[in-house]
Amino acid sequence: MTHDLRLGVNIDHVATVRNARGGAVPDPVRAAVLAEQAGVDGITAHLREDRRHIRDDDISALMQELTVPLNFEMAATAEMQAIALRHKPHAVCIVPEKREERTTEGGLDVARDENNLAHYIAPIRAAGCRVSIFIAADQRQIEAAHRIGAQVIELHTGAYCDAHAEGRFDDRDAELASLKDMARFAHDLGLEVHAGHGLTFDCVTPIAAMPQIKELNIGHFLIGEAIFRGLEGSIAEMRRIMDEARG
Repeated sequence: MTHDLRLGVNIDHVATVRNARGGAVPDPVRAAVLAEQAGVDGITAHLREDRRHIRDDDISALMQELTVPLNFEMAATAEMQAIALRHKPHAVCIVPEKREERTTEGGLDVARDENNLAHYIAPIRAAGCRVSIFIAADQRQIEAAHRIGAQVIELHTGAYCDAHAEGRFDDRDAELASLKDMARFAHDLGLEVHAGHGLTFDCVTPIAAMPQIKELNIGHFLIGEAIFRGLEGSIAEMRRIMDEARG
């Protein structure tokens, strides 16, 4: 079934749990296959430079096992470019990466490194991968992403989600207004618009309601919620809320 608003599930944190013990379980590839059976539209996996969760063999296995698209998140390094060109996943999402961060803290500064990024993504696009850039809801960054030849932008929803969770409702509403404006702006430029980071059952509705957004990528919350209601149950509830928001 093709949805007007696609749901991509990030399976990184199944690997985080596995790596905490150092063995083979729980297997993130098994989680990805279960998510696929539960009706998700794609799987996201971030191969970080320090391999703190997803590992190289996970990417190989995902490419073999999945029938839904793989969204391969990675930093803009020569090593990651080579891995992307070897596997040729459906989509490659370029994200900023700092060793000391727990999770991705913000969007990529495309405007500051425009020339290098344009050359960096060209062979990835030529290999047939859709190139997505993970950025803040900032007009300057969106324009730069468009100029370098990205087909997709993924808007960073973390600040909005944090403000909602912390009860800072004025900040939340300001972030939401910015996300709406920039989703519209990017769509009008001809970019496909995705969104993600920190989304939960409680805060996803206003993001899912934006008609310009074609895909939400959600990971940590759904993997955590799976402890309580199972992966299929957590995906079904997120799908229900998203469809209701779009209704």
